Amino acid sequence: MPTSPSEPAGPAPADLAIVGAGPAGLAAAVTAAGLGLRVTVLDTGERPGGQFYRQPAPGLGAARPQALHHAWPEFATREAALRAHESAGRITYLPLHHVWTVVPGPDASQDADGEAATHAAPEAHAQTAAPRTWTLHAIRGDEAQTTVHAAAVLLATGAYERQLPFPGWTLPGVVGAGGAQAMLKGGLVLPGRRVVVAGSGPLLLAVAGSLAAAGAAVPAVVEAAAYTAYAARTPVLLRNPGKLAEAAAYGAALARHRVRLLTRHAVTEAHGTARVEAVTIARLDRDWRPLPGTARRIPCDALAVGHGLVPQLELGTGLGCATRRSPDGTVALDLDAEQRTSVPGVWSAGETGGIGGAQLALVEGELAAHSIAAALRGTPAAAPGGPAVRHGARPGGRLPRLVRTRARLRAFADAMAAAHRPGPGWTGWLRDDAVACRCEEVPAGTIREAAAELGARDARTVKLLTRAGMGWCQGRMCGPAVAALAGEAPAPDRRPLSCPVPLRRLAELPPDAH
Repeated sequence: MPTSPSEPAGPAPADLAIVGAGPAGLAAAVTAAGLGLRVTVLDTGERPGGQFYRQPAPGLGAARPQALHHAWPEFATREAALRAHESAGRITYLPLHHVWTVVPGPDASQDADGEAATHAAPEAHAQTAAPRTWTLHAIRGDEAQTTVHAAAVLLATGAYERQLPFPGWTLPGVVGAGGAQAMLKGGLVLPGRRVVVAGSGPLLLAVAGSLAAAGAAVPAVVEAAAYTAYAARTPVLLRNPGKLAEAAAYGAALARHRVRLLTRHAVTEAHGTARVEAVTIARLDRDWRPLPGTARRIPCDALAVGHGLVPQLELGTGLGCATRRSPDGTVALDLDAEQRTSVPGVWSAGETGGIGGAQLALVEGELAAHSIAAALRGTPAAAPGGPAVRHGARPGGRLPRLVRTRARLRAFADAMAAAHRPGPGWTGWLRDDAVACRCEEVPAGTIREAAAELGARDARTVKLLTRAGMGWCQGRMCGPAVAALAGEAPAPDRRPLSCPVPLRRLAELPPDAH
């Protein structure tokens, strides 16, 4: 309820507010509700599942939406649990809500009206001990505002695609690899009839297989990394037979549709007028520099390209959560064994803690829920290493298995991240006249000039001198490229607002919320 007459109304105060209803958020929500917590879930999507479990709109009449997913039963079970908890009043699910900031509130022993908080299950209540409440401000799809209060926060905001620009990447028909998959899953449409899939990372195989199965001709999957990089990580691979089987299934699908897999190659230019008509690919050296004399063209009417994912951290970094550098060069939140961030009362699960895929996100979401329940109930933490999630668990029980599974899947994810980390030579295919920041139409040469002649050595200085990163995406698309051209590692995004907010909505907030 509102804390002042001018504050937007929202649901009743919760024990746990979860931002994101993808695999991590979904798993955390149903687990926490099952443990007796009152949960509020805020998600930007219209339906739960995130990008991984994206579904066609009901109006499209998809007869078998599960055909687009290889892990549908897992999702169906958890979505059914979410709906059951929602019907019972244990979960409040808020779709089409964009959380733009999270701020600490008053002591958690008092609710919004100053009364003693009584939101946890009766058996947990006497031991509830949290240092503060949290206030989450969100914009709904119609730009109306919602405010949520909770004793704990779980950030499960997922990730977005990493794009490394090249000449012609702004042509119509050039889409993100994940974007192409989203078009197919959510809209049942293909980006083109003849689609080249390029970039780096395991997502390329899944995208190519899905496009080919849906009827697109996929002349090639152009992978910049060399799969020989996995040879040094054989023990990690062997501990994940399920992942190996998944990769083998993708390989078999590509072979069945006669899709060529070209490793250590990259698309260095896209050609066309009204839309993309062909791409130039070239072989790369170990640092991703194009080798002279290896360029050739592939005709196509669409290009799906992506170089992995970038954790979406704005809410976490805005709260001051510590970060770490991942093996793929991206920045992730630094978490402990119980999925806790460095800020008390704030947990994280899924891609925000490092890109790892849906299976790892499900495990982390469930573990985070157990940790949060233990913290709110005052369960003592005896020592580092995850005591709360293991507290009271019998040997061989589910929680110890989840801890082991998380370690195994995280090791596999880190091995993949290291194998597909972009090489420093990729900027060699980015000509000076090629657009690096598409929002502000800033060419790469302008950024290079700012770095070489004006001393710009960080993204902020480049932005001030060139406007690169000052557009609608606020550097989400061009950030990695701008950082590379300026000669620095990408820094974590720090934004007071995690998404655009109408000024009239800010004006509606009470003075103490500013």
